[in-house]
Amino acid sequence: MSNMRTIRVTGKGRLKVKPDTTRITISLEGTWPEYGETLRHSSQDTERLKDILSAFGFERSDLKTLNFNVETEYESYKDKGTYKQRLIGYRFTHMMKVEFPSDNDRLGKVLYALANCPVKPEFRLSYTVSDPEAAKNDLLGKAVTDAKEEASVLTQAAGVTLKDIQSIDYSWGEIDFEYRPMNRMLMADECLARPMLGESAGYDMDIEPDDIEVSDTVTVLWEIG
Repeated sequence: MSNMRTIRVTGKGRLKVKPDTTRITISLEGTWPEYGETLRHSSQDTERLKDILSAFGFERSDLKTLNFNVETEYESYKDKGTYKQRLIGYRFTHMMKVEFPSDNDRLGKVLYALANCPVKPEFRLSYTVSDPEAAKNDLLGKAVTDAKEEASVLTQAAGVTLKDIQSIDYSWGEIDFEYRPMNRMLMADECLARPMLGESAGYDMDIEPDDIEVSDTVTVLWEIG
């Protein structure tokens, strides 16, 4: 049996990151009598969105699918005093996102185009960072530093020496680098920004997103002597 003495300390890292990327989450829905017809309309509406976005410098591949679902849609009716259900069609829901370096002028034009396009999507605005991996590495580094500082205090008080690290454990979970000034989807006619009309119509956007605050923990096991 090993006689190695150890100390285990959990450090916490905190980080504030300035968002530099705008994300627009877009949702399309529709119900049609036939399954194939539903898929066709979903594809057509998505292509229309790509047509609109391409006018603002986006590649068609920049519109990314987050979720796509088709489910049956029923309605209730009364038949001889008994309530029954009948199939009225198939409903598709297609949730997508598009991201770009934050630019209020470009954002205003894109939102105006989405609000006035024929397919009438719902959309939500949020902000994120262009390099989340670098931010996560910085956060974990801060957590390890915090653990080492705490371990140094404890070992000094106990009159022992901090030696080699034996293991480092952390959650490996996904850290959410996203700031959401609006949590719910907005319909086209709910957009509260003031429209600007001219050669290139758009909304007058004046948004300065707050810093994104994240935290994570790391547990470090040291040998002590």
